[in-house]
Amino acid sequence: MASGQSLVPTILLLLLCIVSTAVANSIIQVVSGDRKIQIDDNLYCDSWRLSIETNNYGVWSTVPERCESFVQDYMTGYRYQSDLEFVASVSLTFAKTVELAGDGKDVWVFDIDETLLSNLPYYATIGFGTETYNETSWDEWVASGEAPALVPSLKLYEELQQLGFTIVLLTGRDEYQRNVTVKNLLAAGYTDWETLFLRATSDEGKKAIVYKSEKRAELISEGYRIHGNSGDQWSDLLGYAVANRSFKIPDPLYYIS
Repeated sequence: MASGQSLVPTILLLLLCIVSTAVANSIIQVVSGDRKIQIDDNLYCDSWRLSIETNNYGVWSTVPERCESFVQDYMTGYRYQSDLEFVASVSLTFAKTVELAGDGKDVWVFDIDETLLSNLPYYATIGFGTETYNETSWDEWVASGEAPALVPSLKLYEELQQLGFTIVLLTGRDEYQRNVTVKNLLAAGYTDWETLFLRATSDEGKKAIVYKSEKRAELISEGYRIHGNSGDQWSDLLGYAVANRSFKIPDPLYYIS
């Protein structure tokens, strides 16, 4: 019996060696060849996305080539939807803490593209790198009026209205696109906004952060109180005449200053 017991530690040691060797071989396989490149790219691109969303990266013009498939997977997958839902949730949590005056002057500002409306069908045809952007094809897509709603944003929009907020829409689209933009918004389920700002001829050449700051300043000069602001670009949210709270919608597709 004693001799049998003495074999136990030896057997356990052998098993441990076998398991350790198997794990080591698995690790070697994971970090070898194409798989290692994929892991490196995913880690890099996830960190890149974090950096642009927090505005640490600053101005950028092109999705890194190694990240195009990553951006596509993110935008068309569950992670993007989860992020949208989370932003909508924290926005609503804040909104419920606001004491509204009931005079129609308590405002929530929304951007449109990649905030209320999704342009994923457009990017699905041209690709998920900004170097594929084409002004002509973009204008044709806007003119189609077929952009669907971002569902979490639509739900937030409706809940804010129920709370008593006045909704103002502030977009970088041009004034000549007003009719199709209104038609698209209504078809997507958005109704009863107070004002829809689009770029007039006098706004041509202005950076988005300047143009949107000016429009918010106009609202404030008219007695409106901007409690919340939702947008996918930092230029939607920063500048002056800013909201009491601003909420960044995730968007690794493009950067607008």
